[in-house]
Amino acid sequence: MTATVDIPVWLFLILVTASGYAVLISIFLPGVRWFFRRRLNRTIERINSSLRIQIRPFQRTRRQVLIDRLSYDSQVIAEIERHATETDAPRGVLQKKVRAYASEIVPSFNAYVYYRLGYWLARQISRFIYRVKVGAADIEKLRQIDPQSTVVFVMNHRSNMDYLLVTYLAANQATLSYAVGEWARVLPLNLVVKGLGGYFVRRESNNPLYRKVLERYIHMSTHEGVCQAVYLEGGLSRDGTFGRPKLGFLDYMLRSFDADADRDIVFVPIGINYDHVLEDMNMLAWTDPHSKRKGAWFHLGNALRFLRFNLFAGGDERFRRNGYASVNFGIPLSARAFAAANGIRFKSLSKEQRFQQIASLADELMDAIRHVIPILPVPLIATVFVRSPQARLRSIDLIVEVDQLIDELIHGGAAMRDEEKPRNSTLLQSLQLLQKRGILIEDRDHYFPAPDSDALLQYYANSIAHWLRAAVVENSDRNAKDNASVEFAPARPS
Repeated sequence: MTATVDIPVWLFLILVTASGYAVLISIFLPGVRWFFRRRLNRTIERINSSLRIQIRPFQRTRRQVLIDRLSYDSQVIAEIERHATETDAPRGVLQKKVRAYASEIVPSFNAYVYYRLGYWLARQISRFIYRVKVGAADIEKLRQIDPQSTVVFVMNHRSNMDYLLVTYLAANQATLSYAVGEWARVLPLNLVVKGLGGYFVRRESNNPLYRKVLERYIHMSTHEGVCQAVYLEGGLSRDGTFGRPKLGFLDYMLRSFDADADRDIVFVPIGINYDHVLEDMNMLAWTDPHSKRKGAWFHLGNALRFLRFNLFAGGDERFRRNGYASVNFGIPLSARAFAAANGIRFKSLSKEQRFQQIASLADELMDAIRHVIPILPVPLIATVFVRSPQARLRSIDLIVEVDQLIDELIHGGAAMRDEEKPRNSTLLQSLQLLQKRGILIEDRDHYFPAPDSDALLQYYANSIAHWLRAAVVENSDRNAKDNASVEFAPARPS
């Protein structure tokens, strides 16, 4: 037992390294994981105590467990079998693809990251750039939403700032899970998105295997009560108008929905509008078939110029440059109530019948979103000049025109009241905003559109144009009847 054993130095180093590794993974790392897991659980408990819609157990489940559960879901396995039969592809290869899709889709939600980083960033950036206003069509009905239901925020998509704005404004109610496009799959942004509970979606993928994995993930998260945020139009509005709703996400949520046995799905319409959409020029370039697409260096230059101006500008100067960002929450719509009112059971319908009912639901939700679109100064001024493109208006005349336009919108049923009309000083600041951006020209207190600014004015006017079209077509009586019992709570600063 006391004999000396000679071993080579290289073997001694290997043994020391192996021993250190064994101690690390067997003693040290479990202790560290236990310490951080304990702190994380305490954080979640503290956050849950202040949320109306609590963080679900599904969101706290280890990511690898969710990936395994999704990869071996019975419907996914059946899709693998069908695909293998039709294409003669090896099942092992298809299963490997499914795991890759599941790894790509399943987020790694971290409550600490969401509230300590995500919420802080969303709040700071939103309030750094804009004056933020929030209102609700019926606060009492929002408060009556069952906390155990699956809440789905459905909204229009004006800007990539929408993600930050809604995350910030809904943070004291729920944690949101977004479907994010492939544009965000770059380091380190993809890690932040997944940590915040977002999941990536290949918008144009027609691969049936991928679509089945995505469908089952959305079904799982909806069934487990995860609060989600969905842009019904699918992508950003490129001309300021509302697009046709995409039915895929609603179908994934509802195709297996059992109103009698499952938790209810409650859709909350959200209308978003801006005085200055940061991507407006880029969106208009996409609508022009003759416009040359701008490269990454152009967008990087724009971002740097934006940061240079805003980082060194005072708060008043920034707000004069960017104006208001406003979010209005509409009246919740229950999937259970919709099914009962229409006498339908989604899970028993054929595909054609189901899509017909989902299209009807999507149209109803889009109408609800349109009803709560915020009416802001820049869209109002833009509408005045779209109606009279050759006009040269004094500031006082423009204020009168805007006041008359608001009366017309209110008469048409828009989500605004007389006392919410913007002040004259606010309208004058908005005129300065448009002038500094080169959209309007001022000559001795006479304002008129700059050359080549017609598209931009139309872009902003389009955000409220649905009310003007509705007024022309006889819609005011119908809207007055539908919303007679709804009193829109005035928007308030955040």
